[in-house]
Amino acid sequence: MEKFSRLENVIKQLIKDDLSIAFAESCTGGYVSNMFTNISGVSKTFERGIVCYSNEAKMTLLNIDPKTLDEFGAVSDEVAKQLAFNLRILSNVDISVGITGIAGPTGGTNEKPIGLVYIAFSTEEETSVNQYNFQTNRLEFKEKVFEKILVWFEKFLDIE
Repeated sequence: MEKFSRLENVIKQLIKDDLSIAFAESCTGGYVSNMFTNISGVSKTFERGIVCYSNEAKMTLLNIDPKTLDEFGAVSDEVAKQLAFNLRILSNVDISVGITGIAGPTGGTNEKPIGLVYIAFSTEEETSVNQYNFQTNRLEFKEKVFEKILVWFEKFLDIE
């Protein structure tokens, strides 16, 4: 199924289930929020999208602990988890997503290579993080992140 029709199905199900969503995006720079807001009617479920590209934005907008940033770095499981969890609490939404990674083509290290991304999902029941490494250009990187988020929502909402 084409991604826009898949996304429409996700949004329809979120609305039907009366679930609200929010996104905290670092490396994707608002791409995921943009994709969701391309669908008419999304305002019934979409609460907010925050682009928190810098560490300062992560700390001031989403209360990311500076000690966590110092110890683990912005691109880490721990920061992704805090992004999603803090956003859910601050936004008072049912589901939030936190994204942090290295889109490239520069900025990678041996420990954190270009293409590394952490995507965290927070619900009242749990906050979980998935790690991926997409070896591609920046735009395709963002598209792949979006695809993983779309798949997560489809599974969470039991959409086939």
